[in-house]
Amino acid sequence: MAPVTPPASQNAFEPFGDQTPGCEPYWYQGYASAYYTASHVEFRRKCRLFVEEELSPNMERWLDRREVYPLDLHAKALARGLPTAGLAQAVQSRYPAEVMPEGGFDPFHELIYLDELAAIGPGGAMGQCGINSMALPPVLFAGSEEVQAEVVDDVIAGRKNISLAISEPSAGSDVAGLRATAVREGDFYRVSGQKKWITGGHIADFLTLAVRTGGSTSGGQGVSLLLVDVKRTPGIEIRKMETQFDTCHGTTFITLDNAMVPAKNLIGQEGQGFMYLLFNFNHERLVISVGSCRFARLCYAEALKYAVRRKTFGKALAEHQMIRWKLGEMLRQIEALHDYNERVAFQYKSGVPDSRLGSQCALLKVMASKTFEYCAREAAQVFGGSSIVREGPGKMVERLYREVRASAIPGGSEEVLLDLAARQAISGAKRQAASSKL
Repeated sequence: MAPVTPPASQNAFEPFGDQTPGCEPYWYQGYASAYYTASHVEFRRKCRLFVEEELSPNMERWLDRREVYPLDLHAKALARGLPTAGLAQAVQSRYPAEVMPEGGFDPFHELIYLDELAAIGPGGAMGQCGINSMALPPVLFAGSEEVQAEVVDDVIAGRKNISLAISEPSAGSDVAGLRATAVREGDFYRVSGQKKWITGGHIADFLTLAVRTGGSTSGGQGVSLLLVDVKRTPGIEIRKMETQFDTCHGTTFITLDNAMVPAKNLIGQEGQGFMYLLFNFNHERLVISVGSCRFARLCYAEALKYAVRRKTFGKALAEHQMIRWKLGEMLRQIEALHDYNERVAFQYKSGVPDSRLGSQCALLKVMASKTFEYCAREAAQVFGGSSIVREGPGKMVERLYREVRASAIPGGSEEVLLDLAARQAISGAKRQAASSKL
């Protein structure tokens, strides 16, 4: 009897990329999805082509030479219809009409873009576009037209870049503990303080800078945001810091010593900066989570293919039950994380406000970094000694392993985010309990 060919699934597209099970997202491998359209399929093709032509052939050279990737790639990306500053709600409509897909961008275009950039592995190529996507939204949803005119179009066009300057030596996840001050003096703010772990600071033309303008020395009250023109403002020193992970991007330490910033560069209202940042963090956590998911998938893919070809004790690694268990557990966590990324993207697409997504995005990022960490560890165990040297078959896994903490700590540490989600749940439980007594 001839085999029966199953009918094509509804809402499924032609297979794309690596068809080894689990090595690409499910909808790349012919499975149906409720989220994607022909617009996303075409956008995915553009992303993959850009990565293959512009990034993959050059990544190792940039890393070996400790170079920053060429920033003119931003304008090249835009010319191909790819975003230069993310696709948060406030940013989507600012792209030129000629690069917009039919029907416009949506959060799933951004999910695809971030996933495709991460598919070549760690290294930070095009990483400033992700930072632009975190630093520009506060300017767009709170900044005056004058402030927006100074920076937005140039960043979107790929001509300039903007970094988010919040963290300090004594205030990382504890944003409310920041100490940098901005004292109003006529038409200027006199800004002094230090900022640490400011990604892309050495290539930024502007900073979205968090400072304390109020009388209090701690807490969310009195925090404001300023747009700082780095190249035109004396009193700013920026130093690139060495990191645990390989990067052709980088993070920096910034010292502001009586830097005079025009008062007109205040973003939104004085004293409201902490609220602007709280809403902004949700998108930042989604960005990190999508990249972490692909990194976890790379760990799995590298381990799976190695396990099939590597032999120990007279048989392939994949024939050992414990190795199969590791691979299965990695894939289970990766697919669950990918589904969670899509669920949060769908909330954004459906117009759910950021004020309702704090807990969801916090838990998502924790799940992402824990999944990535688990997969990096298990992939290293599969590779054995090959995973601890920066050459040979385990080179990619070794590099991925050193990237884990860069997912677990920036954007809010796992401990802080779990506490945030728990506190919101407890607060909601108390409200429900109180209302049930009425």
